[in-house]
Amino acid sequence: QVQLVESGGGLVQTGDSLRLSCTVSGGTFDRRTMGWFRQAPGEEREFVAAITWIDTTDYAESVKRRFTISRNDAKTTLYLQMNSLKPEETAVYYCAAGPQSAALVELTTPREVNYWGQGTQVTVSS
Repeated sequence: QVQLVESGGGLVQTGDSLRLSCTVSGGTFDRRTMGWFRQAPGEEREFVAAITWIDTTDYAESVKRRFTISRNDAKTTLYLQMNSLKPEETAVYYCAAGPQSAALVELTTPREVNYWGQGTQVTVSS
């Protein structure tokens, strides 16, 4: 069973940076596409970023050039570096594990997720 545990959330101010981590146990992390989604109160869960096992990446348009997704296969850990945060990005951020051995990102909708983390709260104050 694959387990995902996020950390790094918190309360920051507009324009601040934050780095989220997701430690994965079980399964074959180094072959999986991994990603981040977020869900604000009253909103649907939405795609943020994803990275394949060969480091192909994809980002939501709203976070391009501000967020960077990366992975450390030796540590079975996924990261999301978030810069220039905005109040509207306040949400619970979820780590997600998707398909294995995919050359292209196939993890941009919740239905493509195989496993979820429990989420970590990010609050951006204005």
